[in-house]
Amino acid sequence: MSRAMFRSGMWLAFYAVILWAWWVMFSMSRDMDLDFIGRPGPMGQAMAAMDPRMDMYMPMAEFGPLFWMWAIMMAAMMLPTLVPTLRSYDDLIRSANGTRAGWLGVLAGYFIVWVGFAALIAGVQLALLFGGFVDMLGIAKSHWVAGGLLIVVGAFQFTRAKEVCHGVCHAPMTYFLSHWKTGFAGGVRMGLGLGAFCVGCCWGFMALGFVGGVMSLLWMGLATLFMVLEKLPQIGHAVTRPMGFILIAGGVVLLIYPFAYGG
Repeated sequence: MSRAMFRSGMWLAFYAVILWAWWVMFSMSRDMDLDFIGRPGPMGQAMAAMDPRMDMYMPMAEFGPLFWMWAIMMAAMMLPTLVPTLRSYDDLIRSANGTRAGWLGVLAGYFIVWVGFAALIAGVQLALLFGGFVDMLGIAKSHWVAGGLLIVVGAFQFTRAKEVCHGVCHAPMTYFLSHWKTGFAGGVRMGLGLGAFCVGCCWGFMALGFVGGVMSLLWMGLATLFMVLEKLPQIGHAVTRPMGFILIAGGVVLLIYPFAYGG
């Protein structure tokens, strides 16, 4: 097999995983009787109203099913944002001593970090569920919670931590040149570092699932689109703070006008 064919095969497999993850999330949404924007039908409403303390099996009230849901969601939402990074490494294969094994290592390290984040946020969702802050579908029950979360995530867009993490995500080539390691193991190490900065940059948009609904395909699509735009070299820095203003304004609206929130 030629190098060009192998390279094309890796990219096709990468995009196939993304499509598979989106299909799984779509299927799960339909199984829970949710529409495109995450609003529940009759069966979904009954599920949302369930008490997690009831003595019966409820997948959305147990860590295992929640973890796998979030892990698949991470693949659907975060792998598309990795495209500029993988293309930067691809350039180093042709111009330096990067390898296909290293390319796969970067991908593996990045996904390991996000799977770890999936475990963390699944635990957070369980805590919020049993604390009475979100329903069984992961939607905030109170406009105070939803509005407060929007304001917190919006304010984070203006912090130094966001600036540093976004700087790494926005310019992966600089990270590669300053942390260069060869081979698969080296790729994994760089992928872990890049994944950590990416989590630092994007955690807030994952947390906003508790506002829009963690199974809302509309929220997933919009969050993915924005996170991809944030990482584009041409416009990434131009969209970060405006989004912060939008999120803070949305949070203030929900706090002042609770009827605007349907959670």
